[in-house]
Amino acid sequence: MAKSARKSMVRLTGRWRIVEMSGWDRDAIDLVEPGFIEFTGRTGQFGFIAVRGWLDCRPVERGGQISVEFTWEGVDEGDQVSGRGWASLADDETVDGHLYFHNGDDSSFRAKPFTADDRAEGL
Repeated sequence: MAKSARKSMVRLTGRWRIVEMSGWDRDAIDLVEPGFIEFTGRTGQFGFIAVRGWLDCRPVERGGQISVEFTWEGVDEGDQVSGRGWASLADDETVDGHLYFHNGDDSSFRAKPFTADDRAEGL
């Protein structure tokens, strides 16, 4: 990855509110807490429904977009789960990506910056 693309990766860093998933509706996504994905350099985390995952991230470029590919480990209602995924900065206000559960479900997702209302919900 070019040095300028690595530097631009900073724009993907932070906590993003999952607003849409192809596999689940908004009520399901926000079952336990507002759905989110967070990137903090080479690590990160996500939470939606009753799933919590911790990420091992690698910056990449996908179709000319600033992106990250990751593997993850976590829990789903107390059961150990793992998988992989990717996320790309579609624009300054949107992250698009896909999460895969090892030997299980997968879903695309869209995330946006947190708003004051999202923060009031406890994040």
